[in-house]
Order: sequence, then C-alpha cells, then structure tokens
Amino acid sequence: MIRSIRQPLLLAAGLFALPLAHADDPPPVGWTGAGQAGLVLARGNADTTTANVKLDATDTYGDWKNLAHLAFLYGESANITSAQRLEGAWQTNYTFGKKTFVFGSLQGEDDHFDGFVYQVTLATGLGYKFVDTDSTKLTANVGFGYRRLQPETLEHATGTTQVTGRIYGESTSDGVATAGLDYSQEITKTTKLTDKLLVASGGQNTSVANDFAIAVNINHSLALSFGYGLRYNSNPPTGTKSTDELTTINVVYSFNQPKK
Repeated sequence: MIRSIRQPLLLAAGLFALPLAHADDPPPVGWTGAGQAGLVLARGNADTTTANVKLDATDTYGDWKNLAHLAFLYGESANITSAQRLEGAWQTNYTFGKKTFVFGSLQGEDDHFDGFVYQVTLATGLGYKFVDTDSTKLTANVGFGYRRLQPETLEHATGTTQVTGRIYGESTSDGVATAGLDYSQEITKTTKLTDKLLVASGGQNTSVANDFAIAVNINHSLALSFGYGLRYNSNPPTGTKSTDELTTINVVYSFNQPKK
C-alpha cells in the first residue's frame, strides 16, 4: 500500500528530526496535536464503507519546530474499492527572526485512483508569520525543491468504474516551486476554523492541495469537525480527472493541549 514513498518518508523524518540543541535552549514543549477519524457504513440494497483517519502533530524545541502529518482514506461500494489514499508529510522549521523561519519538508502521496503510483516532493525555503496571536494565526511560505513521481494508466471494466488493471509508466523527476498558506481562526471559544493550502508547480504539472475545516468543541479534548478537501493536478494521466473533492465529518481528539 505504501509502496515507493515509504522509504524516503522514513529517511527524511529521521534527518529532519535531529535539530541542533544548545545548552541555553528552553525545555521542549513536547508533541501536541490532534487525531481525527470518520466512518460511514451502509448495509442493505447497496453495501458501502467509507473511512478516513488523520493525524497532525507538532513538536517545539527552542527555535526549532517539527510538524508531522499522516492521513488515510478508504472507500468501498458493492465490494469494489473506490478510494484508497495514503499521504504523509514532515516539515522542520528553524526560526531566526521574530516572525521569519527557514524550513525543510518532505511530502508524499500514494493514491490508487489519481493516475499516479506515487508523488514525492522534497523542498526548502522561507516562511513568515503574518499574524500570530492566541486567536488568529496566518503563516505563508515559499520555496523550491525536487519532485519525483510515477504515472500509471488505469484499466476499467466495460461500462463501470471498477479498476481491473494498471499500466505503470516511467518514473520522472523535475524541479518545482512551492508555496503554502496556513490559517486558523477561533471564531468563538468553542469553534475554530482552519485552512491549509499547498501548491507545487514544475515542468510536468502544477498540483494544489487545500484542506478546510470547522471544528466545534465537545469538551477539552473532543471536537466535531466538518471538513472539505480539494486535490487538483493540471496534467492528470489519461483516463483520470484533474480534481478530487472530499467532504468529511469527523470526531477529533486533541492531545497534550494546554488548558486555557
């Protein structure tokens, strides 16, 4: 399932997770973040299963910050798999000014239905915190990097969307320019809006990923989240669409969050 992205993800995680510690660094904050999951089961005239899980975590140590992301989506209808996507990302930031930081990141995706066996992007660049208050945060970054991907052609049963075969293409690589935007806003004491945008553009294509969510707290640790995700590719392989959309309703568990 993880196929070709597993080894580069693990390697980069090990490299980026080794910040240079100094004796005068403050004690580490520790890992904080949230895990969320959603499940839909329909049984009867048509059996349908849809599940998604996601984990986002942050570790801060002095001027260093590590950010980890992992998500998995699975869908099945009438015993036919209709969606299966695994994505992971690791980013390490080093703050050298009050609002400015340099970053290194690795992002990988393995989607069985987007026309690519895998897509992996390694990037570095600069980021800036435009707004950084308790209720509002807006951070942007720009950079450049290296992307490697392998396209595939999906073969379908006549008159259906069932995938019956895969024809693998040649793995290729190119240089890319990247841009990202991370926004969060506490609308009320119990309601929070977030939006994350990532763009990678190179000679082969331009990819866009955007994840929007509104979470309403149930208690200190639990929340209910409504999310909308968009994936776009300007040059999709033959037989696949350029845009994927995903709407979710998930239960969110936040861990190691300081009480307000």
